[in-house]
Amino acid sequence: MARITYLECTKCGAQYSAEKPQTVCPQDGGVLYVRYDLASLKKDFRSSRLTGRTPSMWRYAEVMPEADPVTLGEGFTPMLPSREFANVYIKDEGLNPTGSFKARGLSAAVTMAKAYGLKKLAIPSAGNAASAMAAYAANAGIEAHIFMPKDVPLANRVECESYGAKVTLVNGLISDCARIVAERKESEGWFDVSTLKEPFRVEGKKTMGYEVVEQLGWRMPQGIIYPTGGGVGLLGMWKAFEEMEQLGWIGAERPKMICVQSIGCAPIVKAWDEHSKVAQTWPDASTLAAGLRVPKPYGDYLILDILRKSFGTAVAATDAEIMSSLRHWAEVEGVFAAPEGAASLTTYCKLRASGFFRPEDTVVLFNTGSGLKYLDVIEGHRKRSATPSRHIGGIIGPY
Repeated sequence: MARITYLECTKCGAQYSAEKPQTVCPQDGGVLYVRYDLASLKKDFRSSRLTGRTPSMWRYAEVMPEADPVTLGEGFTPMLPSREFANVYIKDEGLNPTGSFKARGLSAAVTMAKAYGLKKLAIPSAGNAASAMAAYAANAGIEAHIFMPKDVPLANRVECESYGAKVTLVNGLISDCARIVAERKESEGWFDVSTLKEPFRVEGKKTMGYEVVEQLGWRMPQGIIYPTGGGVGLLGMWKAFEEMEQLGWIGAERPKMICVQSIGCAPIVKAWDEHSKVAQTWPDASTLAAGLRVPKPYGDYLILDILRKSFGTAVAATDAEIMSSLRHWAEVEGVFAAPEGAASLTTYCKLRASGFFRPEDTVVLFNTGSGLKYLDVIEGHRKRSATPSRHIGGIIGPY
């Protein structure tokens, strides 16, 4: 643990040792951040030293926990220039192992779980985090216990079972899954790797921030549009920008951080509109974008603070808008996005139309996963919304 100086509570500032597994601050339940001796690193760790390194998130090893990585090749995903909009880039996280951005956080979390000698991990998940945890736990030889809503996309359940994880389907939301993990973890001997309930998923996700800046030639974009369920990636990228400034790689400039949620589950959007510092639990959460169906993010206070500091905003999209954007991206850009990722396109169009973003602004849209993970969801929506069709010479066509 030589590179980690301490773990710091994001609420009270209390500091804790990283020599043993930690969850949240015992004083106030605050999220713990990993802190490094960046002043010492600054002397030798320059951005130019990244040239020629392996194109994975572990290329930033100096600002990652010092442990033998449990890796499947995650990170350094493409930054695709949009064909439709000048100065817009699509950061395609669907090309990560297990098909989503969750690979980053779980690679880091399982790496540290293995370093600590943990034997059993438990996670509540809306789908993709479960798939990633199951894969990395299998690679590390650690027992994985997964709790998912029973209506998760089929691919997530099949993946988890294929990786050998012990899967429990819950009649409820991710919040109900989290409650079960919390109630049973002590008696079962599980270590809880829920969103923001341990410090290292943020460390994996922060590499997205390093990559965005590196892939733009060490320039900061004017905006980042990020689908937000638990919000770990948003927090991680902001942490990365702070670290890069302390390393002398960038200045004080920051992108406007844009939180995207579904209109059927938009606790951050509601809190933002009401100028609140925390979110309230969203009742009866419902959306086709499973990863956005998080009734109350644990790091809500951090997400809202970042939106304020970055002069960003929070936007909600309807399921119809999301699915329309999903098809549009596929047809125009050749990117088959997850519904959560497609919400980024909906949001960009809204913010361009309102004047929030100008045509000359460089904006990064995050596609957080592959549409291949959602075939049953996409096909189900198509059948419910399609116009009547008929067969013409063996080809299905509209009337």
